[in-house]
Amino acid sequence: MKKSYFDRKLLAIPYMIFLVLFVILPLLVVIYYGFTDAQGHMSFSNFVAFFSNGRTIGTLVYSFVISLVTTTICLLIAYPIAFILAKGEYCRKHAFLMIFVLPMWINFTLRITALKEILTMLEGNLAYYPFMNTIICMVYDFLPFMIMPMYNSLTKLDDSMLEAGADLGANKMQVLIHVLLPLSIPGIISGVTMVFLPAMTNYVVLDMVYNSTYIMGSLIGSYFSSYDWNNGSVISAILLIFIGMFTIATNRLVGNTEGGRA
Repeated sequence: MKKSYFDRKLLAIPYMIFLVLFVILPLLVVIYYGFTDAQGHMSFSNFVAFFSNGRTIGTLVYSFVISLVTTTICLLIAYPIAFILAKGEYCRKHAFLMIFVLPMWINFTLRITALKEILTMLEGNLAYYPFMNTIICMVYDFLPFMIMPMYNSLTKLDDSMLEAGADLGANKMQVLIHVLLPLSIPGIISGVTMVFLPAMTNYVVLDMVYNSTYIMGSLIGSYFSSYDWNNGSVISAILLIFIGMFTIATNRLVGNTEGGRA
């Protein structure tokens, strides 16, 4: 019988090619422009200019505030919804879950445009409350991304642990704080990661609701639109470093949580 030399690892070749062409090479280009000046010489002046410019620091702070408020509101809304969907005794809870996930199937621009028309009817002029309207649209857009990870985490939670806490004399609030929340930390971290980081760069919402303030994504776009590749790339590199640090911290937190549980 003829021996087959096919290795399943060969199936990863198309993915590796895609990864190199559309992820690694673009990142190398961004890093190159971020660490060079307009003449192509190696320089850290772009980083110095970023951290010494009040406009860019203000944009970073404003982006962080928008992202933090959006993530907090999404978390406060999504956690009870995910818990009810995961632990509620509904014969058709999957249908309710589909209702919350269904907006993700609709084009992002169409969803924000529809919400913008509703806000216009209520307010008359969206320019009066730009920050509030931005938060509303951000929460509407990212809420499903917060619900799904926590729902998946809560469905895997053993109900006997909640019952054990109640049997030991804990009231509902104590069970929530000392049992439910610690066990659902991995889902919370996944949801926060999926909302916080994209919200820092999602400038499309600000443009559509007439918010004239820049966030990091719009600042990068303005630099690239004016063919200032160096300053645009250095901001992208800084965000990349921030995202990497945030991911490492969350992975360690999840690892510590699971290790402590074991």
